Amino acid sequence: MSLVVDSERVLARDPASVARAISLVEDRRPEAEAAAIELLRALSRSGRGAACHRVGVTGPPGVGKSTLVSALIRGWRARGRSVGVLAVDPSSPRSGGALLGDRARIELDPDDREVFVRSMASGGQLGGLARAAGAAVEVLSAVFDVVLIETVGVGQSETDIEHVADTVLFVVQPASGDVLQFIKAGIVEIPDVVAVNKADLGAVAVRAVAELESALRLGAEASGRAEPRVLATSASTGVGIGEVLAALEAHFAAVVAGGQLPAVRRAKNAAWATRLFALRYGERGVDQRGGSRAVRAALERELAGGATLFEALASVAPEP
Repeated sequence: MSLVVDSERVLARDPASVARAISLVEDRRPEAEAAAIELLRALSRSGRGAACHRVGVTGPPGVGKSTLVSALIRGWRARGRSVGVLAVDPSSPRSGGALLGDRARIELDPDDREVFVRSMASGGQLGGLARAAGAAVEVLSAVFDVVLIETVGVGQSETDIEHVADTVLFVVQPASGDVLQFIKAGIVEIPDVVAVNKADLGAVAVRAVAELESALRLGAEASGRAEPRVLATSASTGVGIGEVLAALEAHFAAVVAGGQLPAVRRAKNAAWATRLFALRYGERGVDQRGGSRAVRAALERELAGGATLFEALASVAPEP
């Protein structure tokens, strides 16, 4: 693969150039990382990423995330907003590539150049995201009005999505046992909006909404977080989709209006970079830099100074 990617063509939403840019940030060769740093710098200088709304969609497999994502994309497009989608799929046990399950289920207009979907293999990573997801989100944020990240499907502890998204949408379905399990596990602490999908199931959906509202209210009081909205939806019929879009946009608007977005993104980027640091350099590397808190503080300083994700990792790298 060529390591030369024209940032102007990426910013112009040329699909092939956007795809090459994401392939570049996925490439783990040293020479590719140097080229990726230059590309991310160029995209950052455009300043367009600051206005992008990054929405993470997560939840257990089989709850209808991809169908809901399709409905959300149609809703944003109807509002005239361009959408970039990063669909993180399970890795093929043979090739290591994405199995394309999420991407195949997302319904798109093939002629709409304002929507771009890229699948990315999870690489077997726990947390529902791939290692390169953060950098890929940075690429897409410079190009599209909304970036939507759909995770591979989380269990009870995989919460990485909150580190790359401004707003987290957590999707569950009623009568599956998931509601109680997620309340017990604490994963309900990460969402800003909750969609109880398949609301056409009737009374069990109403009960699931009530259970989640009660649990989230208690969690919000204990943590000081804002209480997430809980909405009943049916992605297949369109019920509740407008309300979910409004709730997602209201959350982002509140963060922007409060002047919190730059600081929130720095903290999230630092948390994600700290995880990548541990994956790259291992426990010995973390210990050499003074422990995980020291690593995170150093990374946050680098990011606050304008460094890209890969630059920050390189600057804080332990001595060989």
